[in-house]
Amino acid sequence: MESNTVTATEVTAIAATAPQPAVSTPAALVLEDGRIFRGSSYGATGTALGEAVFATGMTGYQETITDPSYARQLVVQTAPHIGNTGVNSEDAESRRIWVAGYIVRDAARRPSNWRSERSLDDELVQQGIVGIQGVDTRAITRHLREHKTMRAGIFSGDAAQATDKELLSAVLASAPMEGARLAEEVSVDEAYAVEPKDHGWEGEPRLSIAAIDLGIKAMTPIRFAERGVRVHVLPATATLDDVKAVNPDGFFMSNGPGDPATADAQVKLLRSVLDEKLPYFGICFGNQILGRALGFGTYKLRYGHRGINQPVMDRRTGKVEITSQNHGFAVDAPLDGATQAPEERYGRVEVSHVSLNDDVVEGLACLDIPAFSVQYHPEAAAGPHDAAYLFDRFIDLMEGTRDGRTANLSGEPVDAAHPAAGTNAAGTNAAGTNADAQHKTDNKTEDKK
Repeated sequence: MESNTVTATEVTAIAATAPQPAVSTPAALVLEDGRIFRGSSYGATGTALGEAVFATGMTGYQETITDPSYARQLVVQTAPHIGNTGVNSEDAESRRIWVAGYIVRDAARRPSNWRSERSLDDELVQQGIVGIQGVDTRAITRHLREHKTMRAGIFSGDAAQATDKELLSAVLASAPMEGARLAEEVSVDEAYAVEPKDHGWEGEPRLSIAAIDLGIKAMTPIRFAERGVRVHVLPATATLDDVKAVNPDGFFMSNGPGDPATADAQVKLLRSVLDEKLPYFGICFGNQILGRALGFGTYKLRYGHRGINQPVMDRRTGKVEITSQNHGFAVDAPLDGATQAPEERYGRVEVSHVSLNDDVVEGLACLDIPAFSVQYHPEAAAGPHDAAYLFDRFIDLMEGTRDGRTANLSGEPVDAAHPAAGTNAAGTNAAGTNADAQHKTDNKTEDKK
């Protein structure tokens, strides 16, 4: 019978390999305009450079730090207490922590939750994420709101011993977010599939989609799989041939980090897909790519939308949704009514959703081709489930296109002779009819909840 006694040698070996608790040292957050906030180290010690942004979620910090859209960003959590529930193996939204650095006010001394497997502090140490605690995150947030998001650096340990001038020089030498091409850095290298049968769906898949991983969150393909859709997740470098190889009923582009102005390859791919009349749904980065594919421009927001409490109006239904968002860029498109896409072959397009805080474009709907997108995160991990109906809307669009009932969101019947840029009264009336139909669809979705 084997002994359960651990020898002194084994204890020493275990201690040497286990992650060691962090030792708190002086730390500084330095903004590119010269403002400095001093606190103590949190997580790993060293240097972290990136764009300082604030996230307003009261919960879901594990989902936040593992969201690839936060790559190369120093995230300020506006909620004062962080780390209370620890971290676990189920709530991560990707394979690793993606934030470049982490800024909190009051870090939990120890986690207390039945699902906790380890502390957030230990997780940050293990993954080498440099953070700072004990700083006034409200003051930092107000500063960023008043002066815009900006480059910044967290310095702790030996790195914090440099002079203020040296620390600021390091920040000013770092790369800005404008012009950053990051989707390829966070994407998977090889394709994989998410099967409906693994997420509660009984029977054969009803549809399949090709999803381009530009920084996709784990819950997004799960939301599709729960509805019977097989998801083929493809790398950010995928081509039209790669898409066609999986014979999808629809095409999806995910959220992701970086400047959409750098996504020329993805814009080219999407235009090829739109030319094939394959139904399209995009979220966040995928919304910006649709905007660019249609010929619109994009621009950087002053301080972005990041959190799980962002109000949005769905103009097609008149309903207000509280949404989960994480974006620093937006589409520059006309807000009022249907308009001709600058890329004329794609016909009419309208802004389907707007932010109720600042009128930023939060969604696009094409009226002559089967394509739409939103700027926020309907998978809501973490966050409210107000926008879950969008997955059903995409399924309806794919089924309608496949069955020959409709090929767009205007409600007009499929008609090859119908001009893509048509703006006749029939088109306008049909769009109104479709809005009424969508009210019924949304009410049906609410009943299921």
